[in-house]
Amino acid sequence: MTAYKRPVSVLVVVHTPQLQVLLLERAAHAGYWQSVTGSQEAGETLLDTAQRELAEETDIIASPGELQDWQLSNRYEIFAEWRHRYAPGVLHNTEHVFSLQLPAVQAVTLAPGEHRDYCWLPWREAAAKCFSWSNRDALLMLPERACLAQR
Repeated sequence: MTAYKRPVSVLVVVHTPQLQVLLLERAAHAGYWQSVTGSQEAGETLLDTAQRELAEETDIIASPGELQDWQLSNRYEIFAEWRHRYAPGVLHNTEHVFSLQLPAVQAVTLAPGEHRDYCWLPWREAAAKCFSWSNRDALLMLPERACLAQR
């Protein structure tokens, strides 16, 4: 029996107080830059998924209190080339947005086979570099969200 991915995922925007944003380049798609993202596994809360994906993709360990749940979700069509990972007939994914503020830019350890490179960019440049509209939109909201989180 094939274990299909769940059509529920998280997007974790990692940034500094100066709004430098971490982007990861997909290994299988040169030029596809994104924030940390990944699918929810059975039995996980969305917060659990955000923590796990962050650790798997960057080796950054965050406590639940460090992650900010934006209470924002996006529904989008799954790219045709990735639909085989989901049960037949599943065409859409719902993504839930989180963020993590780090004190400063730092080196990360990438997941081999998943990402090929990373960079830190100012939020506007990072938004322009993202291939995903939902990731771009989240980065464009970052100044307001980061300000709200500090209150």
